[in-house]
Amino acid sequence: MAPIPDTSIVGRLKANCPIEWTAYADHDFVRQLAEGTLPEESFRHYLIQDYLFLIHFSRAYALAVYKSDRLEDMRIAAETVNALLNTEMKLHLDYCSGWGLTETDIVATPESRSNMAYTRYVLEAGNSGDLLDLLVALSPCSCGYGEIGHRLLNDPSTKLECNPYRDWIELYGGAEFQDVTKKAVEQIDSVTAWRIGENPEASGRWDSLCEVFRTATLLEAGFWQMGLERS
Repeated sequence: MAPIPDTSIVGRLKANCPIEWTAYADHDFVRQLAEGTLPEESFRHYLIQDYLFLIHFSRAYALAVYKSDRLEDMRIAAETVNALLNTEMKLHLDYCSGWGLTETDIVATPESRSNMAYTRYVLEAGNSGDLLDLLVALSPCSCGYGEIGHRLLNDPSTKLECNPYRDWIELYGGAEFQDVTKKAVEQIDSVTAWRIGENPEASGRWDSLCEVFRTATLLEAGFWQMGLERS
């Protein structure tokens, strides 16, 4: 998938907070991944915290099953839970096994404050709101990683040869994850039309959705910073 379409709901939410989106998508952590210069300790800290994050992310998508009004949305959320628990988290474990870390070791690691702030915010957005609130809170991650991966994989300035993070770049920039991103973008478009109509900016909910997206995007940028600082 190419970068998130400007005409999609996520594209329009991005346009509403360009400074926050750039702080996330072009964070120094991301640039160092592309250059292959990110310290291994920073990547290891990030990946362990991201595994803990995915546990809560799975809970959030399980909540999406409960919050769904339509069977199609329930099925999409259930498929995502399965993919997170049985595919993406396994890839993290494969990475961590190279450092001699087991799942038991990772789960026993305390969550960083940035991790706790982000995951609890997403879950609270879903618990206090409806499916659309939850999907928008999830979208900087569910859609943003695909856009970042696509950009890095296709940017001639990205160093792939002898880059220790090439597998990460190819995972999120590859066709399989691009399809995941495409479906996430399309589901948000569909749920938005179902919930508030074809002209969401004219609805009474647009400002609140923009604020949810802005906050989640800033928390994503904070997650990169947490990895960079190993805090």
